[in-house]
Amino acid sequence: MAKNILICDDAAFMRMMIKDVLSKNGYTVAGEAENGIKAVEKYNELHPDLVLMDITMPEMDGIAALKKIKAMDPGAVVIMCSAMGQQAMVIESIQAGARDFIVKPFQAERVIEAVKKVIG
Repeated sequence: MAKNILICDDAAFMRMMIKDVLSKNGYTVAGEAENGIKAVEKYNELHPDLVLMDITMPEMDGIAALKKIKAMDPGAVVIMCSAMGQQAMVIESIQAGARDFIVKPFQAERVIEAVKKVIG
């Protein structure tokens, strides 16, 4: 069964790139969100198997959205993505419940490796 994935990134081209990589590898992109508020709404609506979440987004950042999603659904599976490979961000994301962390710009293989690791 294809796994449903929600992509959350404020950059449309990043969402498109990630969607392309996932689709080519047999995953279904259930939805997209351009900020943390939309990410939380879409998560509630779609209940995806996985969320790929950017950290730096307008209105609500990815870490705040991650915390809200985990509060609603402790079993939520989230992989954080960010151009800032800052140690503090990685640690905060993992402490908030993220399963993995991908640093941008990322290789397609790294995205698929992380996705396979957390949802198969």
